[in-house]
Amino acid sequence: MSLGLKQAREARGWSQSDLLGHIERYVARHPQLVIANSASLKTYISGWENGRRRVSEPYRTILRALLGWTDEELLGEREPTAEADGYEELIRHIDTAHAVSRSMVATFASQTELLRTQDRMVGTFSVVDQMTAHLGALEEALTFAVLPDARRPVARELAGAATLAAWQALDVGAIERAWRQYEKGKQAAKEAEDSLYLAHAMGEQAFVLADAGRPGLGVDLVVEAQRIGGSKMSGRLRAWLACAEAELRALTSDPTKAHEALDRATRAMPDTDEPRDPDLASVFLNAVHFERWRGHTLTLLGDEEAVAAQYVVLDSMDPTFVRARAGIHCDLAQAHLFRSEYAEAAQQVREAKLLANRTGSIRYRRRIATLGESVS
Repeated sequence: MSLGLKQAREARGWSQSDLLGHIERYVARHPQLVIANSASLKTYISGWENGRRRVSEPYRTILRALLGWTDEELLGEREPTAEADGYEELIRHIDTAHAVSRSMVATFASQTELLRTQDRMVGTFSVVDQMTAHLGALEEALTFAVLPDARRPVARELAGAATLAAWQALDVGAIERAWRQYEKGKQAAKEAEDSLYLAHAMGEQAFVLADAGRPGLGVDLVVEAQRIGGSKMSGRLRAWLACAEAELRALTSDPTKAHEALDRATRAMPDTDEPRDPDLASVFLNAVHFERWRGHTLTLLGDEEAVAAQYVVLDSMDPTFVRARAGIHCDLAQAHLFRSEYAEAAQQVREAKLLANRTGSIRYRRRIATLGESVS
């Protein structure tokens, strides 16, 4: 039985008929694909989910694109891996890895950045295949690189890519994949001997714990991340981790320490419109995004300042940050609810839902569903 397929479908709030419609609309946009008629497809979907029918191509590709989960998660299947055949095959792999020069590492970095941009603008589900292939290429290069000087730059790039992949998995509700990708990112950061990438991966991983109902354990993890980063951290990374701690402490109903963490973040955050940290490509934080995060934490704390702060951020944020804008609308809905302004809250829920549907974010859909219950 393809429980993963059913779980992914239900996480989006789709019936089997809804999935059928989405498949047909996807194929209409990709006329090179040929699928069965509607009546047969209805039977296929039922057969896929109850285990009576194997999912073949092009349906595997379509389901990955629509749901953002891998074949293993959807169908319980692992892709076959090629075995090295004796010394000749091993040396071929090693020679190939040796050819991964600094320029090739730069190419890997460019690919990670492209996937980050695509994810930001159109959502995680649209890049799952590309991200899987990208991580595979990085892992292959690292596996067969021999000397530390060749391994470290590849490992550093793998750390950043795996952390991005983990956040994408968390967004589409693939929780176990998210955790495993964070572990992969942490191990790669250790291989690279880069405490900054390690600290950032730990800080993001803390949100998996929070989403799983263990925000207190998430606080412990992000505090440890700050210890590991230590004095080597840039002001931006220091601010990022302090913001993460503040949000997690708000989720544990600890307003005093949450405000203390926000104050530390404010002191550490550089006054800049440049969003990228030159020491850590994975960190994306400028003045606008810092205020968005601060406003989100204030919302969780039920602070009256949250409404005005988030409206200012909404007006100034780059519209290509679709998922982030969905989060702001969620915050505004929650802040209006705190003030018993139900009509305003309902409008913000509608705006958030439209944006979350564009990106396919399961994480935000869950939050929106909870808010919707409060305004209905």
